[in-house]
Amino acid sequence: MERISRKAYAKINLGLDVLRRREDGYHELKMIMQTVAICDDLLFERTEEPGIEIRIDSAELPAGSDNLIWRAADLLLRERGIERGVRVTLTKRIPIAAGMAGGSADAAATMHGLNELYQMGYSLEELQRLGVKLGADIPYCLAGGTMLSEGIGEILTPLPAPPACFLVVAKPDINVSTAFVYGNLHADRLTYHPDIDGMAEALRAGNLKGITDRLGNVLETVTAREYPVIERIKELLRRMGAENALMSGSGPSVFGIFRERGQAESAAQAVADGHLAKQIFVTTFCGGGAE
Repeated sequence: MERISRKAYAKINLGLDVLRRREDGYHELKMIMQTVAICDDLLFERTEEPGIEIRIDSAELPAGSDNLIWRAADLLLRERGIERGVRVTLTKRIPIAAGMAGGSADAAATMHGLNELYQMGYSLEELQRLGVKLGADIPYCLAGGTMLSEGIGEILTPLPAPPACFLVVAKPDINVSTAFVYGNLHADRLTYHPDIDGMAEALRAGNLKGITDRLGNVLETVTAREYPVIERIKELLRRMGAENALMSGSGPSVFGIFRERGQAESAAQAVADGHLAKQIFVTTFCGGGAE
């Protein structure tokens, strides 16, 4: 096998709580993560000469060692002592710097792709143990689906998928630094914590209203205060029939959950007409992480 392709799927956070700031500087989290059907395409090709070449259709992303794709490929090739290299061609669709783990999803797809391309023999659990060295979201992105995520994001417990529904995902024309958001979050002063345990029970019961009633993200206390457009999008999606709406991750992407596709499409058009977002998707939940 000389080439292989993989899809890398984005995630949203149905619930995101920060419990405390740890002594090592990381934050202790409790989240429910969900894969959505917005994906990047990656093509991996063996090269005879050592080295990692990345070709990207977006000028916003680096193509060298600052890219998580490069770092994931370098890690696996070094771990297995492989002297040949790889060329990676990335077609980017997941919004960048958007709170949707696009970089981590690409890294996870790279780990899956190289594992198969070079027949490395890693199990999913082994890839996850390696992946967390590069980023806390990578273990989740390697698995995908619906997960309770704890610790810094690396402790994962599978949950049942939500009932079928439709999503509008809108990314305003701003980029948000995750480091800025966490750096300005005062976990010890939070007065609100989303009901993550209750949401997990609603997922087990297949209760969509129980899920949407519990949507919550404490990082909105930083990002939405800095960028008022986030609340404007949430309010518009609710007016257009969303069961509820929330910012994903550290933002600025916002998603709304709808029972009917027609409602979702009308809401997406309203966001576009209001010039509130640069990238707008009508999509669904899905189970894949990188496939």
